[in-house]
Amino acid sequence: MRLSVSHVTRYRYAAPIRQVVQSHRLTPSRFAGQRTLDWKVEVEGGRFSQPFTDGAGDTIRTMSIHGAVEAVDIHVTGTVETVDLAGVLKNHGERISPLVYLRTTRATRPDAALRKLAAKAVSGIPETAGLDRAHALSAAVADGIVYAPGETHAHTTAAEALALALGVCQDHTHALIACAVSVGIPARYVSGYLFANADGVAHEASHAWAELHIEGLGWVGFDAANRCSPDERYIRLGSGIDSVSAAPIRGVSFGTANEDLDVTVAVTAVQQ
Repeated sequence: MRLSVSHVTRYRYAAPIRQVVQSHRLTPSRFAGQRTLDWKVEVEGGRFSQPFTDGAGDTIRTMSIHGAVEAVDIHVTGTVETVDLAGVLKNHGERISPLVYLRTTRATRPDAALRKLAAKAVSGIPETAGLDRAHALSAAVADGIVYAPGETHAHTTAAEALALALGVCQDHTHALIACAVSVGIPARYVSGYLFANADGVAHEASHAWAELHIEGLGWVGFDAANRCSPDERYIRLGSGIDSVSAAPIRGVSFGTANEDLDVTVAVTAVQQ
């Protein structure tokens, strides 16, 4: 499938600030499941560093704007060709050990309820059946957290989302990571785009899912929010230990003005 992306992020400041410095994880991943045909990241007045590949195999670029900054508009456009690999991340170059992803953060730290959910999900499934255990964990998270936009916020933890039993893809992903790590499976947060959900309804925002490391297979994606593994409808950008470290845009601004943020994403299928 060929997917076209238009992603616009707009920052507006109540008063001019002195400088903006951002780290962009906005370049599609290189692996067997997707091939970038064309891709541009543009910021008027922005200065870009040379891109580099981090230990997880993701492409990073630094962008900075100096002077009296009143607004920052980040335009991402491009086309990616994707194929369905049943969620398996094949031929993705990375140098760090999967064991790094057994650590947790505030967002992904499992509490007693998450540990109980995970233990129940994998009960009776042998540790040697890693893929079956991963599917069981994803299904348990999907059952435990009903998709409900507006009920959680950017700083909601996995434990809080499970207690509420409501959330969005970020919450499903954090909860799945917490459950996986609690039973000894390395897991990480993935950011990207989704063309449509399992029912064929167009998806108009950035998306998130988890990758779990399975012995003999490597990293395998699980989208608990949509009860599936990533297929040709997904574009992978990058990964991290939680939503903060995997964010497509991270940065700092130098000044005291309040900031307004607006994000628009459109993913469309392109005739081949």
